[in-house]
Amino acid sequence: MEKALKEIADLLGAEIIGDPNVTITGIAGIKEAKKGDITFISNSRYLHFINETKASAVIASQRIENLSKPIIKTNNPSLAFAKIVSLFHPAREISNKEVHPSAILGKDVKLGKDISIGPYVIIEDGVKIGDRCIIYSGVYIGYETTIGQNCVIYSNVSIREENSIGNRVIIHNGAVIGSDGFGYNSIKGLHYKIPQVGYVVIEDDVEIGANVTIDRARLDKTIIGRGTKIDNLVHIAHNVITGENCIIVAQVGISGSTTIGNNVTLAGQSGLSGHIKIGDNVIVGGQAGVTKSVSSNAFVSGYPARPHKQATVINAHIQRLPQLNKAVSGLKARLDRIELSKKRKNGKAKNNKKRSRAKR
Repeated sequence: MEKALKEIADLLGAEIIGDPNVTITGIAGIKEAKKGDITFISNSRYLHFINETKASAVIASQRIENLSKPIIKTNNPSLAFAKIVSLFHPAREISNKEVHPSAILGKDVKLGKDISIGPYVIIEDGVKIGDRCIIYSGVYIGYETTIGQNCVIYSNVSIREENSIGNRVIIHNGAVIGSDGFGYNSIKGLHYKIPQVGYVVIEDDVEIGANVTIDRARLDKTIIGRGTKIDNLVHIAHNVITGENCIIVAQVGISGSTTIGNNVTLAGQSGLSGHIKIGDNVIVGGQAGVTKSVSSNAFVSGYPARPHKQATVINAHIQRLPQLNKAVSGLKARLDRIELSKKRKNGKAKNNKKRSRAKR
């Protein structure tokens, strides 16, 4: 594919600085780019690459000036570049919009228009799937589950019984939706399973990464709010409710019955205790351990999680512990010498008194 730089700028509704007739044949990162590629820069740390890159053009911020190459200026270079990636690498269309002969469909299954169902898919009784969904090979969909329109479900996903999936939901390979919540009563060393009879609701425009597990509720429902994006290897326990447009990064663990507000970011490997509330617009730092509720608009980090500025001060002190230990050890040794010197002086004074008494 070839595009003039002006065509790309027009698509983005952005301004060109430099030759608008430069031919663009591909996209690449700023380090890997070659002649004919377009690249982007959105972080000032990479400014020094601009004069080194072999790219034919750069998508850059409005703030960047005096580039040696033609540029497209935009307020959000990363988002603009994402649009260009889609232009040069459009999503592959599935041409065979049909049910593969090896798929197994139960009773009373209702399928919408233009659906593609791949080999060895199992769809249990009473399932409803909306128009234009793509179900790849090896997917299991449990009985009475409802799936909306324009969803993409990749291979080896398991969606258990009686769950609800909204419109335009993407579920990546190996995810498990609606597995039993982890609930037991322990009596005299024995663990008795508590039935998990609720279900999971995935609202519209959610994306769920590979090998994510979202547990069904003990009672009622586990909810993933509209527009939320979940990275790979995340665990969400029973009765969790996430708000809209949350970002949940890889290896996050959310314990049962936790409620999360809108526009919350949970960074990688952070963990949340059960039965707490996280307010709107909260950021939880990587590897943070949240043990208490967090009010809206807060940024917390560390373990146990606390306001980020406070956590960084504490961490700075922890990094200085070896020097502090050395300093304290030195002070202790100095005090020991002073105490020993005092004891010796006191001993000499006592001996002198004894001698003076003896002379009398």
